[in-house]
Amino acid sequence: MGPRALGVAAFVPETRSVSAVVNRGITDWLLEGDPAIRWQTLQDLMDAPLDAVIDERALVASSGWGARLLQMQADDGTWGGGLYSPKWTSTTYTLLLLRRFGLDPAHHQARLGVERIWDGARYFEGGLTPAVSIDYPEACATSMYLALASYFDVAHPNVGPALDWLLANQLSDGGWNCRTVRFGDRHSSFHTSILALEALAEIRRAHPDRADIVAALAPGREFFLRHRLYQSHRTGAPANPAFTRLSFPPRWHYDLLRGLEHFAVTDSPHDDRYADALGVLEQRRRADGTWPVQNRHRGRAWFEMERTGEPSRWNTLRALRVQRWSSSSG
Repeated sequence: MGPRALGVAAFVPETRSVSAVVNRGITDWLLEGDPAIRWQTLQDLMDAPLDAVIDERALVASSGWGARLLQMQADDGTWGGGLYSPKWTSTTYTLLLLRRFGLDPAHHQARLGVERIWDGARYFEGGLTPAVSIDYPEACATSMYLALASYFDVAHPNVGPALDWLLANQLSDGGWNCRTVRFGDRHSSFHTSILALEALAEIRRAHPDRADIVAALAPGREFFLRHRLYQSHRTGAPANPAFTRLSFPPRWHYDLLRGLEHFAVTDSPHDDRYADALGVLEQRRRADGTWPVQNRHRGRAWFEMERTGEPSRWNTLRALRVQRWSSSSG
């Protein structure tokens, strides 16, 4: 089974054996980082004993970046004074970051925050929007909310209808677009489609036998494969130059590492169409064997985890996870 740092069904990560060699100096450097980095390194790059991974992951709530975010939660269960805005300190984006850290899905503070965003959304035929001035459902926000509800196991009454709406609004080319309902766009968006795939993959981990989820994931992944994860379907050039620059945190934005990571954490089978994106990823590796953050999305953050242009533990961990999966699936 391949690596899957995001979206475990319970707070018990699995061990695995993947035939790939990761430079010990790089893993030592990763293990000097935050608990959110350390437990994923132990699990996904080092095949550490299960007890060691669990113990390290538990520290996400009590020290480092995870603890800092939890301390910033208001008494009403929200963050940043809003549910979706301001970016990137609102409740939604703080929860998305805690999910990437691997916070225990049963953590009561996170579950309270998820309940607050679902209670505060506006619903239209099942889909939702967090905006008070937009009277249309949005596939991007619906996907983010579904991913959070599934990961933190929050059974809000609107989750089922929202999932049905998302499945019903998949476009003919396999993906989704946040502008479809409001503006009529029919070609899928890389940004919206990766959010939808991440949400569906999260739900499938909890419900592996749901045929409707499996049926939606396949054409959604094919959308990215037809575009070789970052290319224009018309010209073959990058559909957006930003897709080839590595970011973290990705927020709602797409780049090719985020796309590759989806295929890796879902243990997708080999496909020759990964090759171009994998090649760009390797080109982004620094001479010291690490990967940088190249693109920082503008907005206020709670704190700076890493400096743009310098070695990034986050992107190095993610890139090595992808390369490990690629070497095993190929």
